[in-house]
Amino acid sequence: MHNVVLALLFIVQAAALPSASPLPLHITIDAAALQGVRVQSIDATGEHSGSARYTGVSLRDVLTKFGVPTGHEVSGKLMQTIVVVSAADGYRVAFSLAELDPSFTDRTILIADRRGGQLLPAREGPYRLIVPGDKREGRWIRQVTDVEVKGAT
Repeated sequence: MHNVVLALLFIVQAAALPSASPLPLHITIDAAALQGVRVQSIDATGEHSGSARYTGVSLRDVLTKFGVPTGHEVSGKLMQTIVVVSAADGYRVAFSLAELDPSFTDRTILIADRRGGQLLPAREGPYRLIVPGDKREGRWIRQVTDVEVKGAT
């Protein structure tokens, strides 16, 4: 009987633990992936793009929608997690999970579909990554297609 009680206690404790991280993770960026994510706007100035108001969804909010840990959960091995954003032409850029997390930064990195209230032109969209605060536009990729989250091995 004692073993049964211990087994039940173990099951109850395991159920109370947070679910395992969904890493690695691949997200195809399309309307379905962005559905239900809060839309927001930011003002950003790019090296070549000048100043504009961009509207879209936060990359961090998309990661949260798909179960990527946030806040105080981002510690230990999760500090080695890399987020790679890919474009239609094969161009890829990387971020650490921590540099996207609001518990580490106030910067919002946006997957935008509008600039100045207008849909992005086809050569840039339908989605463009906006990285305010970067001195160069190297990570402001156009025609975003995918986001991959790769955990530490």
